[in-house]
Amino acid sequence: MGIKSFQGAREDQKKEYHAPILVSDYMTRSLVIFKPEQSILEVMELFVKHKISGGPVCDEKGGLVGIISEADCMKQISESRYFNMPILDKSVEKFMSTKVETIPSDMNIFDAASQFYNSHRRRLPVLDHGKLVGQISRKDVVIAALKLNSHNY
Repeated sequence: MGIKSFQGAREDQKKEYHAPILVSDYMTRSLVIFKPEQSILEVMELFVKHKISGGPVCDEKGGLVGIISEADCMKQISESRYFNMPILDKSVEKFMSTKVETIPSDMNIFDAASQFYNSHRRRLPVLDHGKLVGQISRKDVVIAALKLNSHNY
């Protein structure tokens, strides 16, 4: 049987897949932000209400001044038990961590994973040109790795 139509030799056409691999592609943008003057009790209530375990603390201009976590709240709970006193209405600035490790929004997910591994942090505030734009967690990096697994590894 003869060839009816010949279109030429087939060329291998590789489709390039450009998966998002930057921190900004996987970070959380809508954050619960705390103020230094907020009471630690209010912060604990917001942790429970929003099902979070920490968040950034920003001043009135929106600048990042610290981070507050459940671990910081444990100090207040422990001290109140030790001194046999109720949890007082103390402010966040007395318990927050002021040495905040941050991550740039344009960092790739693999470098972010390395930073998480080396720092033992659960979440990192994301900055873009010095401005707080989001937060990324270990879980976000795991989700990114799962999405990239079949495409870019």
